[in-house]
Amino acid sequence: MKKTLLFVVMIPVLSFSQGKDVLKYFISKDNLVGVKNKKGEIIIPAQFINLTGVKNGELVKSVNNTIFFDSSLANKSEVEKNAWGVVFDEKGKLLYQPYSYDNGADYFSEGVRRFVKNGKIGFVDRNAKTVIEPEHDFVSPFNYGYASFCDGCDWEKTNDEHKAIVGGKWGVMNTRGQTVQPLAKQSGEDIEIDGKYYPYPFSYSGKEKNILQFFEKQNKKLSDIYYVNVYNTFSDDEKKLFFEIVERPKENFPYYQVNTYDYRKKDLGTLYRFKFLVSEDGKTFYAIEDFNEKKVLFENWLKEEIKNAEDFQKEHKDNPNKFINK
Repeated sequence: MKKTLLFVVMIPVLSFSQGKDVLKYFISKDNLVGVKNKKGEIIIPAQFINLTGVKNGELVKSVNNTIFFDSSLANKSEVEKNAWGVVFDEKGKLLYQPYSYDNGADYFSEGVRRFVKNGKIGFVDRNAKTVIEPEHDFVSPFNYGYASFCDGCDWEKTNDEHKAIVGGKWGVMNTRGQTVQPLAKQSGEDIEIDGKYYPYPFSYSGKEKNILQFFEKQNKKLSDIYYVNVYNTFSDDEKKLFFEIVERPKENFPYYQVNTYDYRKKDLGTLYRFKFLVSEDGKTFYAIEDFNEKKVLFENWLKEEIKNAEDFQKEHKDNPNKFINK
């Protein structure tokens, strides 16, 4: 996975103001990286290994008023177990160390990412605010409003290059960090997690229901686009998509984020494709176009997706899940 020193996955808004101090990287004599302000005062001492060749005097581009060092602390004793990188505020205060995932810092999922403190895992939002305190030995990313956690568990090497979590006592938490017990009886909207059922976790205002209705009206077309290059055969019911608002407008983020799920209520497994942003007034719809959440108007995205689906189908006439543009 290619990494850059200030690449922050899934944070869409760069916050620059006229009164903000200009920050620059500096390189120490032993080739460690730190940050100085325009007066030359040290904001963040040189303590990071220069893995990506950052230049002395290179401008720091803060994201949501935070600075992410996608690099290792030179002092290994300060590195949290299973962490990757460090996030500071613009005054040099260490905010958190992201959880390590997929050879880099954890991605944001449903508006939050995991971080590590004293060996325990919690969650922060895109403004680096702790939303769930670090209390568990392992927590999965959020999916459809829930995350699985365990205590007394640890990573164990498998026969291949990956590792697996083994042992411990497992549970399921909601977005407030509260443990949720499975239901005794299943209903239609419940979500299945490891063979047990949990209550539908979302609730919406009238405006939010209208936002979701925009996507629901196009469910058939969007599902046909998504499944056109999938070679397992699915029924129409199995191809049905579910749309949920997973993040609401906040400081530095004036959008609703809408994620898409399959019929099992599982995230589609894409970092940005089939994830959408809606303006705070609920009137302008965007699709997320890349890892940094560059947004494109929904209608332009849809035209391109339709073209790609039609082109794929022309070249692969044996695809079992046909796309019909109507």
